[in-house]
Amino acid sequence: MLKTYFIYILASKKNGTLYIGVTNDLKRRVYEHKNNLVKGFTTEYNVDKLVYYEMTENISVAIAREKQLKKWKRSYKLALIEKNNPMWEDLYTSL
Repeated sequence: MLKTYFIYILASKKNGTLYIGVTNDLKRRVYEHKNNLVKGFTTEYNVDKLVYYEMTENISVAIAREKQLKKWKRSYKLALIEKNNPMWEDLYTSL
């Protein structure tokens, strides 16, 4: 059975602080962020709204994409979110 990996972007609010991560269990990972089970950046800056994610079955592709997105200018990241989620809805509820 193939595993699925997720590259995701969390935001504190519309146009707020962003966090980019990779996981093999998106629902669990976002739950951890929402409930402050992961101490660090997302807890400190209240970054817990899932505003964007991509899926792949290749962990190497997922990690490369995460690194690519982290290097992008902020304006590119915002455009990516706006294109796919113009209302900046929390996609966690639809997982």
